[in-house]
Amino acid sequence: MGENASFWESLIYAHPTCTTWKQEAEGSIYHLASIFFVVGFMGGSGFFGLLYVFSLLGLGFLCSSVWAWLDVCAADIFSWNFVLFVICFVQFVYVTYQVRSVAFDKEFQELYSALFQPLGISLTVYRKIVLCCDAEVITLEKEHCYAMQGKTPIDKLSLLVSGRIRVTVDGEFLHYIFPLQFLDSPEWDSLRPTEEGIFQVTLTAETDCRYVAWRRKKLYLLFAKHRFISRLFSILIGSDIAEKLYALNDRVHVGQGFRYDIRLPNFYHVALPETPPVQPSQHSHHLQRGSPRRKPTGVTNCSS
Repeated sequence: MGENASFWESLIYAHPTCTTWKQEAEGSIYHLASIFFVVGFMGGSGFFGLLYVFSLLGLGFLCSSVWAWLDVCAADIFSWNFVLFVICFVQFVYVTYQVRSVAFDKEFQELYSALFQPLGISLTVYRKIVLCCDAEVITLEKEHCYAMQGKTPIDKLSLLVSGRIRVTVDGEFLHYIFPLQFLDSPEWDSLRPTEEGIFQVTLTAETDCRYVAWRRKKLYLLFAKHRFISRLFSILIGSDIAEKLYALNDRVHVGQGFRYDIRLPNFYHVALPETPPVQPSQHSHHLQRGSPRRKPTGVTNCSS
């Protein structure tokens, strides 16, 4: 203990305290370096935040090197600051290369800004998702079918980028699919990874459409490698299915002014205020189990 105490005492008390302070201030280069340090440490996160931090810190260390070389004339201070400047410069070049490597086409960039960026998904994670679909946006011309009822196999998951898709069953209109919605989320959710199936509805392009498609097997391999991406798609698909269910709910009724409510399968929501309430036991209906696009039993579409 005595040796340790003497070491710390010598470290602390070996140098004399400052009895007099310099009257003149340091040169402008020193203060400029301090300003760069203060502003640089205010940077944010992500790729562009790192570029901001490393660029300003690098300038700060460069100014400190110049100050040590011209004003202080201290080789050790100059050496340390110059080494730190080189490290910041190398990091800046490396982050710049990463930003360029995750650059996307305009449609994928807009898709990221509209859907993935608000969820806090980084560009590196989004790059894995884009590479899984081969970074390709597919065109579907007007009145061409994406899927035909009872014929098209369920072998991919697609997200509409632009246009509008009409969903029908037995020639009867169900609902529309709009941009940033999945084309086949109910079919995807209805099958296990090892199962196969075919579409029970027909999807037709009402306008010229553009969509992104992930092959089923390839996407499941991505999920197996990255659990975060699997949970992300699970949330997106679940939200998309809920939107489709509510779209169906807005178009169906059971007659006599009553509106079918998917949240309460055994009860009806009275659409007309003057209609007297009805006992639930007299008019209870249950949703069929299966795809959310299937119509409930005993429910008829609203007339247009």
